[in-house]
Amino acid sequence: MPLTRRRAARITAAVLTVAAIGLSAAGCGSMSGKETIRFAFSKREAIPFMNDVVATYNKSQNKVEVIMDTSGVDVTSASFVRGNPPDIALANHNMEVSRFVERCTLTDLADTSAAQRINPDLTPLVDQYGVCEGRTSALPYSVMSASVIYNKQIFADHQITVPQTWSDLLAAADKLKAAGVTPFYGTFAGTDAWTIGQGWFDYSAGGMVDMKEFFETLHEEGVNVGPHSRQSFQKDFLEPMNRMLQLTDNYVNADAASRTYADGNLAMAQGKAAMLLQGPWAFSEIAKTAPNLELGTFPLPMTEDPGDLRVRVNMDLAAWIPERGHHHQAARDFLEYLYQPEVIDAYNASQLGFTPTTDAKQNDDPRVAGMKPYYDAGQMYQGPSVLVHKSIPVFNYAQAMVLGADPQATLATIDADWARLAFRQA
Repeated sequence: MPLTRRRAARITAAVLTVAAIGLSAAGCGSMSGKETIRFAFSKREAIPFMNDVVATYNKSQNKVEVIMDTSGVDVTSASFVRGNPPDIALANHNMEVSRFVERCTLTDLADTSAAQRINPDLTPLVDQYGVCEGRTSALPYSVMSASVIYNKQIFADHQITVPQTWSDLLAAADKLKAAGVTPFYGTFAGTDAWTIGQGWFDYSAGGMVDMKEFFETLHEEGVNVGPHSRQSFQKDFLEPMNRMLQLTDNYVNADAASRTYADGNLAMAQGKAAMLLQGPWAFSEIAKTAPNLELGTFPLPMTEDPGDLRVRVNMDLAAWIPERGHHHQAARDFLEYLYQPEVIDAYNASQLGFTPTTDAKQNDDPRVAGMKPYYDAGQMYQGPSVLVHKSIPVFNYAQAMVLGADPQATLATIDADWARLAFRQA
């Protein structure tokens, strides 16, 4: 899609800003006697925390000066094209980063101390975004788990225990509805399709389909993905989507089609619904209105076997160092600092994330305690919405199904999109 003039101007301005940062940083480094490195950081809500980390590191030694760049994904991607990537990055590990991994533009971090401490259960999830053979291109830094958020008081008032099976879930929803309580708060407004994609769509599919096997098969099938391929959206996702629609058709607020992400957080804070399908990022928003509200989490049960329960995760941040950076050793020194237990554990505690190291401090926040046993046991999956290329509008397709589109036809469209993309990339 062509850029609007306004957006093009913003990106150009941001690129010039980063260039200016690089020039001023180089000058500053020469005056201070320190080697200056540019650190790209992509999680905007955690900038204050990371500013403190950078300031503490800079004061702790006299060899390296870190300058943080928060310009965002577009500028970071453009910097690779210009041949001036950041020296080190902590960024969301997704399809955007996969381009850099698969083209082997990132250095091998396998020999770092940090790499030796990464939980091996996470390696298959990191590898879903591409592999450069023989290299450890990125190290997970923060794993964000997401599942059903529920109001503990409402559950207690109606003597409902956390559901472990699909039947349990329907029974709980029926009991709440009969008592005049909205079981789930839906936020299906046109502007917030992502809330359906990351929640309803991902939790439903991830609760029934092995995401690792599914996407490995889809990549192998390539242009043949469709009704006759070994696996496809229209075959493997149909039952999960039908169950998703059973919930959204019968157990959400009547005005869900016009409600937004912000509406959902406010409704939960006001006790207007028992459950919300959101990640832990919603907790801080809910707390603005109801700081003492007792909330918990549990994976959405989609089968009759409690052994199938898993939580949705994403590699919220991963660290990488570009090949074309000019300060590899300085960047590696800072990387090792970032992975010190007192730094990485504190960061994840502040964001309600899980630390991906084997020596991680236990996250004892009661709001995410319901997800911890599944994370610890490796019962987790990355949502299909983040494993599909951005050119395929999965969020919009998920929204269309919730608002009445035929799931069989919609899933067939996703298959066709996948096959066309595979053909273009062949």
